Amino acid sequence: MHALDALGDPVRRRLVEELAAGPRPAGALARVAAEDFGISQPATSRHLRVLREAGVVLSDVDGARRQYSLRPEAMEDITTWVEQVSAFWNQRLDALETEIARGNAARRKGNS
Repeated sequence: MHALDALGDPVRRRLVEELAAGPRPAGALARVAAEDFGISQPATSRHLRVLREAGVVLSDVDGARRQYSLRPEAMEDITTWVEQVSAFWNQRLDALETEIARGNAARRKGNS
């Protein structure tokens, strides 16, 4: 699964938002998911596994605790994709702005 596919789920996006502030233990992430979405700890674990398998997060075992953090490379891949899509739309919006300005100028010229 690609990182963007993994982020298609609102629970997983919320977990990533939480991890953007820094590494978190699985229990803290499970509490966030329970509060925001009413899901159980096992369900949160499944979401974290999807994120881990997609390469979005890393997990480290520290004794009995599992600590999660964002994988910087995954965020770079997502940022690159967003920039590519933004460039596509920015070009079209710039062209639309030019056409609107031409139309406004032509109307002003016709009203003179």
